[in-house]
Formats: sequence, structure tokens, C-alpha cells
Amino acid sequence: QVQLVESGGGLVQAAGSLRLSCAASGRTFSGYSMGWFRQAPGKEREFVATIIWRGGRIYTYYADSVKGRFAISRDNNKNTVYLQMNSLKPEDTAVYYCAFSPAFLTPQQMGNSQMYNYWGQGTQVTVSS
Repeated sequence: QVQLVESGGGLVQAAGSLRLSCAASGRTFSGYSMGWFRQAPGKEREFVATIIWRGGRIYTYYADSVKGRFAISRDNNKNTVYLQMNSLKPEDTAVYYCAFSPAFLTPQQMGNSQMYNYWGQGTQVTVSS
């Protein structure tokens, strides 16, 4: 079992920044994929970013809508993954979820929420105009 706890959400004005954290506990794996998804009211959950580490190398992938504005990173010592969100827009308003997969997801798989086995409870991000 893997437990995920998100934090760092809140209310911010457009063009502002927030950093989300996802602390993982439980089973550990030599390599895996962790991602961020978001869900706005009345919309489906959508992929935001994924970080994969395998063989000592790190790979990051982003949705086109956040590329250049968001950055995903990890701190192995703290078992924590971060999502730095800059130049926020009102359309970024959503509940943000952290997700974990023990597999090395391919670029074709990482946007599929069903490929992730564990999820956090979500943290609300609200961007005012």
C-alpha cells in the first residue's frame, strides 16, 4: 500500500504562483511514476504532469496546457513530489490530485488516470482573475 498526502493548495491571483506537495509513504519501489491530475467542477479529471525515475534518470512530461508554466520535481529524501505552478490562470482552478504507479509508464500511458494505482485526497487550487 502507498499513501499519498497532498498539500499547498489555496487561493491565488492570476499570474501568481503556488507549489503543491505530495508526500508518499508505505511501500517503496526502485522506480515508479508519480503524476498530478486535476479536476474542475463539471469537467473530467485531466492529466497535468508526471515524473518517472528509472535507472538513475528522471523523465518529466507535461500537458500542453501547463507546459512552460508548471514544473514537477521530487525529493527522494523526503519521499515527496512537488508541482511548482507559475503564471497561474483562472482556468487552472481545480482540485489537484497526486497519483502513484509502481510501473514505468510510457508517454502514451501516463495521461490515463486508470494506469495509476494510488491517489491522494486532493487539494483545491483557486485562481482569481
